[in-house]
Amino acid sequence: MNIGIDSSRLAVGKRTGTENYAYQVTRRLIENQQQRYTLYFNRPPSSLQLHGLTISDNVKIRAIPFPRLWTHLRLSHEMLKYPPDALFVPAHVLPLIHPARSVVTVHDLGYLYYPEAHTATARRYLDWSTRFSASKARMVICVSHTTATDLTRHYAIDPAKIRVIPHGYDRQQFQPVQDADLIAATRAKYGIAPGPYLFYVGTIQPRKNLVRLMEAFAQLVNDPDFDYPARSQLQLVLGGKPGWLSEPIMAKALELNLPQIKVVGYVSDNDLPALYSGAEAFVFPSLYEGFGLPALEAMACGVPVVCSNAGSLPEVVGEAALTHHPLDTRAIAWNLRRLLLSPQLQDELATKGLKQAEKFSWDKCAAETLSAILEVCEE
Repeated sequence: MNIGIDSSRLAVGKRTGTENYAYQVTRRLIENQQQRYTLYFNRPPSSLQLHGLTISDNVKIRAIPFPRLWTHLRLSHEMLKYPPDALFVPAHVLPLIHPARSVVTVHDLGYLYYPEAHTATARRYLDWSTRFSASKARMVICVSHTTATDLTRHYAIDPAKIRVIPHGYDRQQFQPVQDADLIAATRAKYGIAPGPYLFYVGTIQPRKNLVRLMEAFAQLVNDPDFDYPARSQLQLVLGGKPGWLSEPIMAKALELNLPQIKVVGYVSDNDLPALYSGAEAFVFPSLYEGFGLPALEAMACGVPVVCSNAGSLPEVVGEAALTHHPLDTRAIAWNLRRLLLSPQLQDELATKGLKQAEKFSWDKCAAETLSAILEVCEE
């Protein structure tokens, strides 16, 4: 059997959430020698982009460049002329022409809940492409029960064709870092001054609710009753590449005029464990998440998590985090205060987080994904 995989998300320079999912699942799928795979790229992949992938005799790389509308024009043409037995699309968008046996992963429908966090063009395209892909695919993989419920509620997708398969995390990479020198060197690499810090990582965009996070941080450090010994040294470190409508967020960081707020840009996966481990807490105040992979990675690194209770985040963190309503700035500040002033609470959440993270793995995710693909081929 030949399983085609839309691998365009792998051919990017800096992977974020959905790109990382596509890479991790593809990496494990193609290790299964019992199946043949064709990986479709929208540009010739570099050796760096293929790093970690086992390209054996059962794997064919098919680079089919096209200037615009690659999925709906070029990949559709490929599906028409040389269709695989089944097609797996790891991120939302099924090509207009596709095999009857197609499986697509839908990550979230956050644009329906917070449309103002997207550009109008992006919002319209997300709405159309998600509706089309979920309705036309033989099976839909959702990364959380929240996304599965959203699909049935808003697009009337039959629950019988939905499989909930959560993300995993790289267990060899994301674990507590005990090496103080490595943590110090990684901090220095990103210009993080000595002293305690709170850490966020993710795309810099409105949906991540970073304006309220910065306002909550300002409330905290400017409160004379916040009896924290290192208050003047406490930093808020924001990692991630700019996304949609990031300019107002960056403007807010300047407006607050707090040198303790540090925007460090994109953080490579190799550096994340040390930055997670060195933090007093990982903060993730998103307005909505289809999964929330950084929260899982942070728990796996033994750092306490403070996050919103929106979308799928309660599914991911369980009882291992302090949660708050995403629109309640005072609640964000209060949870940060509680955590920073209680070493006992920090230890408790760190221990619970390590245990919660054990429930997730990329191996399990990939195995269940392959089962879903094979299931549609048996119909």
